[in-house]
Amino acid sequence: MKYKNIFFDFDHTLWDADTNAYGALNDLYRKHSLHEKGIHSFEEFVKKYIEVNELFWDYYAKGKVGKQTLRYQRFLLTLKHFGVKNYDLSYTLTEEYTDLASNRGAVQPHTYEVLNYLRKKYTIHILTNGFEEIQLVKMRASKLDKYFNTIITADKAGAKKPSPEIFEYALNKTKAVKSESLMVGDNLEVDIAGARAVGIDQVFYNFKKIKHNESATYEIVSLKELMEIV
Repeated sequence: MKYKNIFFDFDHTLWDADTNAYGALNDLYRKHSLHEKGIHSFEEFVKKYIEVNELFWDYYAKGKVGKQTLRYQRFLLTLKHFGVKNYDLSYTLTEEYTDLASNRGAVQPHTYEVLNYLRKKYTIHILTNGFEEIQLVKMRASKLDKYFNTIITADKAGAKKPSPEIFEYALNKTKAVKSESLMVGDNLEVDIAGARAVGIDQVFYNFKKIKHNESATYEIVSLKELMEIV
């Protein structure tokens, strides 16, 4: 058996961030009557928020913005896109969204089945750029916390994927060997390129079936395919 330690990204890879975000945004849209404030299409509201959110997470991973900027600029810019310039509303949406989304427990298809299979054979860990206090809430809400031997966040490591420092921290923390480790994630730059740069094999979870020219040790479109690899 080649691998002994498997590291998982969390958001999108296991925790279904899109589904959980959609539900939380729907609650906020209705509660704060955003339709009456000029945001006439809920679907467009969701689309824009996700676009802005992904942009800021990319900036965060690259060290272009800090934690507070990431948290509070997303709704501010989303509202501004629709012509709504209301800082107080933006702040309220940010605070309420964090609670609403993180307490939702939707996971990617086959998550529990795959984790139940893997934990009998391997030592499995979380390696995430997500904020520690939020990720722990998400893990409890989705009942995923019981599966992992170690939960490593960027906050705890003092570095973010794709930097080599967080991967080295994870290896040292878990006493894992590079050649016996595997990184599973949905982000080519953050998870896959980051792991490859330090000599860790990777599984690109390409559930959106995006076209790309990057190399990964393995590529899957369903988590269930992991059981055929390891």
